[in-house]
Amino acid sequence: MVNLRLQRRLATSIIGVGKGKIWMDLNEVNEIALGNSRRAIKKLIKYSFIIKKKDAMHSSQRAIVRKE
Repeated sequence: MVNLRLQRRLATSIIGVGKGKIWMDLNEVNEIALGNSRRAIKKLIKYSFIIKKKDAMHSSQRAIVRKE
């Protein structure tokens, strides 16, 4: 598999999130691997090859039921 460490680091700095919040399309690994500049990574983000994962929601419903 291709090493995408540089692309992940650039994407995290552009989007402004941590490394774990970045998702890369595994079907487009070769295209992502060619992106070695901030401009190229911005284009990949625009084409949705690299996206930010959604924030996890934690419901407090179980705590409310337990409290009752």
